[in-house]
Amino acid sequence: MKTLATLAVATVMAAGPALADLVFPDLSYRTGPYAAGGIPFSDGYQDYMTLLNQRDGGIGGVEVRVVECETAYNTERGVECYESTKGEGALVYQPLSTGITYQLIPRATADGIPLHTMGYGRTSASNGTVFSHVFNYPANYWDAASVIINQLLEENGGSLEGKTITLLYHNSAYGREPIRTLETLSEMHGFELSQLAVDHPGQEQGNQWLTIRRERPDYVIMWGWGVMNQVAIQEAANIRFPMENFIGNWWAGAEHDVEPAGMDANGYRALNMNVLGDLPVFDEIQEYVINAGLAAGDGTNLGSVLYTRGMYAAMLAAEAARTAQEIHGVADIDASMMRDGMEALVMTNARMEELGMPGIGPEFTVTCEDHGGSGMARMQQWNAEAGEWVTLTDFIAPDDSVTDPLVAEDSAAFAAENNIELRCNES
Repeated sequence: MKTLATLAVATVMAAGPALADLVFPDLSYRTGPYAAGGIPFSDGYQDYMTLLNQRDGGIGGVEVRVVECETAYNTERGVECYESTKGEGALVYQPLSTGITYQLIPRATADGIPLHTMGYGRTSASNGTVFSHVFNYPANYWDAASVIINQLLEENGGSLEGKTITLLYHNSAYGREPIRTLETLSEMHGFELSQLAVDHPGQEQGNQWLTIRRERPDYVIMWGWGVMNQVAIQEAANIRFPMENFIGNWWAGAEHDVEPAGMDANGYRALNMNVLGDLPVFDEIQEYVINAGLAAGDGTNLGSVLYTRGMYAAMLAAEAARTAQEIHGVADIDASMMRDGMEALVMTNARMEELGMPGIGPEFTVTCEDHGGSGMARMQQWNAEAGEWVTLTDFIAPDDSVTDPLVAEDSAAFAAENNIELRCNES
């Protein structure tokens, strides 16, 4: 059936009129205190889409057009970008901001445009029975919190009883996402959890680190972004906190987070939802995009943690679009068809290898009920002398027995508040 659908798309392309572009808005932020993370992600996202145009003639024979709109990581500006670009035929939005995501969920759902909030946003949106147009595969924040605790359990003989853990978090919707999960895990595993908020943009953390110095927790988990990460790592070094016991989530584990601290950052750990190192696709991007003068940036971010993640996000979007074309038998898909493609996406190791991204992430299958992916992540550690991240583990699974009930409870409350009828033949 898949082969027949592909042939049908090819037939339509050959016999039909000229097709419109496939439009992928990029709600980027290349300015402000979060630009250091926004720039490489956007570069990776756009460069992969450009590669598809230059190498393949687009997706299914239809050219891709990326519409970039600067949000500066500001929620109001993000909503303005959405409203100003949705009329161009937008297929899917990737806000790269939890605050923007919360505002766009009702708007995009009403407009019939899917959101892909890859490893951020509203965690319970992984429940497809409630959130028809929101997808947060391959993992979400509650997965990340559980993965970190599972790794610490592994390192401590299966028990965290009596241990003390501090959550240092960005005082925003993003930073507050893991609190409930960590509180549940604290009760389950017997560790003491304390919380320290850091106000936007995160440059002032002196009081928080004085508290950490006084209380001497066994571990500090960081939910940071932008300049907050750089400041926190330097502050940890200043009080001589054991860097290997300082662990960031996957938005606090890029090169620019650790490099400003020099050797002081050595040993710092963080999660990663994508693999590190050279991938065959990078050579193609270098040839078809960067060397051709078509890169979104200056080309220096190629292969970095967040460039790779932006490229990964673009690949998932492109594969969902390709799936939508196969499902509907047309190449010039619209947003409703794109949603169907996202809900039928299957990422296999064989396909990732075919795309030049072997093992970039775990295999996963999206269903009507499950929009969240595998939830798995790796632990990595900064080697300051070599100037590179070193992968410490394979992909670690979260504890679904903890996260699934939290997702069910939160999504049920959202459905009740918004009079949402459950999908997927659920009663």
